[in-house]
Amino acid sequence: MANLLFAKATACTQLDSHTYTADFAPDWVIGTVPHGGYVTACIQTVVRKHYSTTLKNQNQPHTIAFHLDFLRRTQTGLATFKLQDIKLGRQTSIVHVSLSQDDREEVVGYFTNSNIATETGVTYPTDWQLHPQPLPVKDFAALEAGSDPHWAERKEWPFVELRKAPTKIRSWFPRAGQRTAACLDVWYCFRDPGSRFKNESLGFICDTFPQILEQYVLKGVDPYSVEFEQQYSQEQQKQVLGEGAKMWYPTLLLNLEIKKALPVEGVRWLFIRLQAKTIKNGRYDLEVLAMDEGGELVAVSNHVCFAVSSERNVAARRKVGEGEAKL
Repeated sequence: MANLLFAKATACTQLDSHTYTADFAPDWVIGTVPHGGYVTACIQTVVRKHYSTTLKNQNQPHTIAFHLDFLRRTQTGLATFKLQDIKLGRQTSIVHVSLSQDDREEVVGYFTNSNIATETGVTYPTDWQLHPQPLPVKDFAALEAGSDPHWAERKEWPFVELRKAPTKIRSWFPRAGQRTAACLDVWYCFRDPGSRFKNESLGFICDTFPQILEQYVLKGVDPYSVEFEQQYSQEQQKQVLGEGAKMWYPTLLLNLEIKKALPVEGVRWLFIRLQAKTIKNGRYDLEVLAMDEGGELVAVSNHVCFAVSSERNVAARRKVGEGEAKL
């Protein structure tokens, strides 16, 4: 099956003023479950559609913040989205979104929209910057060609047959390795040359990252480093990863704030800084910062994640009404 373009894979259909559908594609999954960031991007697309049709008169096309709770596992195939207009205001409006499949409510959340182009008010420089500073990229043509002195492309991530969604992006990692196991830097672009990062894809790229816990499982060996890929084949990587292959890292809760409206046509490159502060008892936090080519902050995302057995990913579903939760 040919890879779907991101825009096609996240497309939605409006059934009435507050009901939408989308078809979760089978090549955007982790195991058997649609990738959480992909699902998030589909919801973002639904909200954008809602504000361009039902709420067109609000003139608030930009989602500036949202919060999602992943109640249950999603599945490939048809999904239905119900929206409620919670608060319609002059500066911001808030809608509630509920995603369901087969009468199961699986994801719920709140989206706050505004018009970034017309925002006015006090503006002050804070002198904030990333620490530690990421390695520079002076020429993105050289980066893509493989001749950048600081960054090298990782051709495939571990377990590509299981983790299909990340195969849709290309990724560049520091040649000398990450500075610490809990603070990772990576540059992304879509593998499909016609796809660009737009505001609606920020949920996807802020939930597509190397699994921090796997470096701890391997006692300091970074399975996402370029050196690791050069040293081991995919089959050898599976053997080296061992117990890491038996883990699933689902997002339970995701918050995302958009600081900057990306161009309508999108951008080719985004930088991601991923950091975990505490990993304890199978639960951990992730802070994800997205920046553009010029080093300007685009989005801030925070996740609550679990590390559980991969059997949870493929386990049979309970019947509706039996209280099945994601975990």
